[in-house]
Amino acid sequence: MKSETQKIVKIALSTLVLGLLLGWLLFGGSKGNATEEHQHTSEVSGETIWTCSMHPQIRQTEPGDCPICGMDLIPLENDNGSELDPMAVSMSKTAMQLANVTTEIVGKTAPVKLIDLNGKVEADERSIYSQSSHIPGRVERLMVNFTGEYIKQGQIIAYIYSPDLVTAQEELFEARKVADTQPQFFNAAKEKLKNWKLSDNQIAQILQSGTVKEELPIHADVSGYVTEKMVNLGDYVNKGKALYQIANLNSVWVLFDIYESDMPWVRKGDEVVFTIPSLPGENFKGRISYIDPVINPMTRVAKARIEIGNTGLRLKPEMFASGTVKAKQPIASEAITIPKSAVMWTGERSVVYIKNTTSNGVNFVLRDVTLGPSLGNGFIVKEGLQEGDEIAVNGTFSID
Repeated sequence: MKSETQKIVKIALSTLVLGLLLGWLLFGGSKGNATEEHQHTSEVSGETIWTCSMHPQIRQTEPGDCPICGMDLIPLENDNGSELDPMAVSMSKTAMQLANVTTEIVGKTAPVKLIDLNGKVEADERSIYSQSSHIPGRVERLMVNFTGEYIKQGQIIAYIYSPDLVTAQEELFEARKVADTQPQFFNAAKEKLKNWKLSDNQIAQILQSGTVKEELPIHADVSGYVTEKMVNLGDYVNKGKALYQIANLNSVWVLFDIYESDMPWVRKGDEVVFTIPSLPGENFKGRISYIDPVINPMTRVAKARIEIGNTGLRLKPEMFASGTVKAKQPIASEAITIPKSAVMWTGERSVVYIKNTTSNGVNFVLRDVTLGPSLGNGFIVKEGLQEGDEIAVNGTFSID
């Protein structure tokens, strides 16, 4: 019995020793391996990493040539800060110079946009007059026969035969016979002729001659240039029928087209400097006095009007004009603006590279921005940048 008990104790002790041995081998050995791996990692992290100044994504543990461009690899300075941000791209000063990367500090300015305008000269609508016939009848003679002819106020421009005028003159002669006893009839007959724009002098001449005039001369009501002839010899015209369109060209309009994208910028009072192709070497200036409140559905533009004096009648209707307006920011007096070369597009996103300078060097990080109106060579930034931020404005694709 005693020998069996001793045998059991020996087996138990053997099992315990075997278990301790296995535990040491498993856990003690792993700790040693972990220590060795930690030491190995430390040794590797202490090694010098070599990279390319033009292609910073190239990383090697020993010097050599860049497999992309063949340049000599340079030691990479350890920059723990940039390694924390996977979007950061480190660049040395030499790499920035070779890649032509330049930066600019963001600030607020009063944005000005140069807008090119195209248009043409037109007659001032307020100076356009429709010369009409004051009596019904047939055109017997035309004294002005072509457009562009200059006429003076009071000048005879046509003669019209009118049966109504003949009847009115006969009534005038009959009323004169009873003028002493019934002056109201005589006055009424004269007023009827005056309604047809006959002057007191013309009526006096008719009474003095004592004969009926079959043709009535039509006198020009205003001075100006005939821009449209609307009657021909022998035409029958009603009272009020337009015979000529006359325009005073001492002042003219220049109408410029404004596209929808430029509408928020252009305002009344803005100065426009423009040229006329047929008058080379000369610049003209004027201020916008009116802008159409609606967009033309066919051309998708609105008209901006400039009124300008036309000394010597050098500006002629239908001449083409090319102008430029310096338009100011339509929303605020100052805003953050950046060059177009600083912006990169990745799908629907607009991004810029922000420059960060640390004790270990320079790196660039992408940042989303919300862009406002275009300035021609730049953009207004609504969100994403602040004054003092330094951004890459050239060589952004080299960074990317």
